[in-house]
Amino acid sequence: MAARSDTLTAQADLTVMARSALLSGFSAEEHARILAHTERLEVAAGTVLLREGDHSHDMYFVLAGEARLRRFSLALRTVGPGDHFGALALLTGRPRTASVAALTPLTLARLSPASWQTFAAREPALAIRLMQQLLRQVRADLVEMTDTLGALTRGRTLPRAEEISVRVEGRTERVRPGTPVRALLPAEIDGALVVAGLLQQKPVSLDAPIVADTAVAPLTVRHWEGRQIYAHSVGLLLLEAAHQLDPRLLVRLGPSRGPVQVVEVAAPAGLDRAALAADLSAGMHRLVAADAPFRRESWAVEEAMAHFRERGWEDAARLLRTRRQGTVPLVSCGELYALSMGPLLPSAGPLRGFSLRPREEGLLLEFGRVDPRNGGAAGLPPAPRDRGMIEEHRRWLAALGVSSVGAFNDLCISGQVAQLIRVAEGFHEKRIGQIADDIAAQRDRIRVISVAGPSSSGKTTFIKRLTVQLQINGVRPVGISLDDYYVDRERTVRAADGDYDFEALEALDLRLLQDQVRRLLAGEEVATSRYDFPSGRSRPDGGPRISLEPGDVLMLEGIHGLNPRLLGEIPAAGELYRIFIHPATTLPFDRLTRVSATDLRLLRRIVRDRHQRGSGAAENILRWPSVQEGERRHIFPFQGEADAVFDASLIYEPAVLKVFAERYLLEVPQGHPSFATAYRLRHLIDRFVSIYPDHVPPTSMIREFIGGSGFEY
Repeated sequence: MAARSDTLTAQADLTVMARSALLSGFSAEEHARILAHTERLEVAAGTVLLREGDHSHDMYFVLAGEARLRRFSLALRTVGPGDHFGALALLTGRPRTASVAALTPLTLARLSPASWQTFAAREPALAIRLMQQLLRQVRADLVEMTDTLGALTRGRTLPRAEEISVRVEGRTERVRPGTPVRALLPAEIDGALVVAGLLQQKPVSLDAPIVADTAVAPLTVRHWEGRQIYAHSVGLLLLEAAHQLDPRLLVRLGPSRGPVQVVEVAAPAGLDRAALAADLSAGMHRLVAADAPFRRESWAVEEAMAHFRERGWEDAARLLRTRRQGTVPLVSCGELYALSMGPLLPSAGPLRGFSLRPREEGLLLEFGRVDPRNGGAAGLPPAPRDRGMIEEHRRWLAALGVSSVGAFNDLCISGQVAQLIRVAEGFHEKRIGQIADDIAAQRDRIRVISVAGPSSSGKTTFIKRLTVQLQINGVRPVGISLDDYYVDRERTVRAADGDYDFEALEALDLRLLQDQVRRLLAGEEVATSRYDFPSGRSRPDGGPRISLEPGDVLMLEGIHGLNPRLLGEIPAAGELYRIFIHPATTLPFDRLTRVSATDLRLLRRIVRDRHQRGSGAAENILRWPSVQEGERRHIFPFQGEADAVFDASLIYEPAVLKVFAERYLLEVPQGHPSFATAYRLRHLIDRFVSIYPDHVPPTSMIREFIGGSGFEY
């Protein structure tokens, strides 16, 4: 930055000053007197003149060139000849509230605090007029901003009450309308970060204003919904850091693996992923140190679509084509915008303990000890032995052009629903046939097939279809469901919170199961067990009588099928073939969020249990955290035991589940503790075009949950 101590009375400079809105009404002679107290500066393009938080207090007049004002990386406006900036810092002595960078070479006239003091002492009347003009302009800017905001939001015009009543944690407080939720809630509860508020059980940002009588409660990171809010906040932070590092870098949040998030990176071969992880992590921590705010803005749908298309976010733009409302909420913590899928933290400051590390396909984002799931023994589950199906699944989706939820919706609208379903179901059938062929090739050794997976993964239907394929290969399976070996409900083990732990291995009558398996393998006929779910009663000999003929195989189905303790040493080495089934492939909404496989299983379970087991969505949602905890402790640690893996996801199923789940989720009362999750799931399925079940074949895995299956269960 070069400085010259010219008197700044050149006619060209005075001509520019005459164009200044701030100095309108001042004479040319007064312009010259003001400029006489300034210093002329020449600034190179790209120079950052001011930074937020700086304690410099100079004011600047732009004589030539252009500069851009930003706040927390948000572009505010561009200034050019005749404009000014920095006046409030000069008059108030407060730190800078915006950054200014030169877009082109600049010529400036700088008025320093010392020069201002000299000017005010020598020409007090002119200084007072200049200050009055500054205040008038501030007033005009505020009026314009208010009018523009009102036009954009179409806010109400009637006055609000002076005070409203808010119920918080058993007490009632009187506050002014517009009070933010965070003002009534603690920052932490027993060491757990409060990440959002529950306004009448609806999750909202801590910055959300309260405008009517209501009830407010804290939502911490210990709650399932709170963990998602925290994870999405860290994810947006990562995308902004990647954008600041290189806007051309294509980074996408991939599938979640419990407390670990896969980060997909499209980058040239040979990229140093360790260096990239370090650079991105440093950028994220800079945003945390600056306490960068997470902003939520309402955009016109057409405006948002154009914005995303210009930046290559085609998945987000396509999703907005089917949006019913005329506006859409977007979120940002800088220059990059993503679709808003729910509240985020107000700012990046509270984000702590996250880390990035390289992996073969990209990076892994770990959330640290803030996520309570990282406090136990269960961490990243071992990789299954066969991931080929997941990669093949992605390849055929790409071949069909199904790259995102928006792309899927477009195909549905264009009349390709039937073909999508046929290909998805054909892919499942092909993979089931491959597994059956593998088993048939070892028929001389294998005596027991064990199929395992988390809740609502489709194990029962998978077994029905695998049975058909095995029979084609000349292998006759005889099935047993582990669900029929639950102990009586009052004998079920309890979890740490006192609830029944139906996912624990000890919830099964292992002694009965192992005795019957041993007898079956010895050639005996056995009356199997039957469990009555509505009554919670076990009937040890209430099931069908079965036996194994020479060449038959016993097929077990249940969440514990991979656990070596299930059967102990009963099958000899090589006689047991284990299959792990779970929905693995889901579609993204944009680069920040995607359909969660966990949400998919919960929706399956809600629909199935409402149809078949007499329990509603509210009850299922309340039980879901304990189900997940049980899966983390009893199922996922044994993935590495699997001989084969089956990806049970059907790319079209959220659109089918929507037809049933929408009403079942609406049945959850707003005052119920499950309402927050029900509310979010309703918004999730609303983003899909509906597919009615008439299109779904009777052998489909989804028929296990929506009914109408061609199989008997």
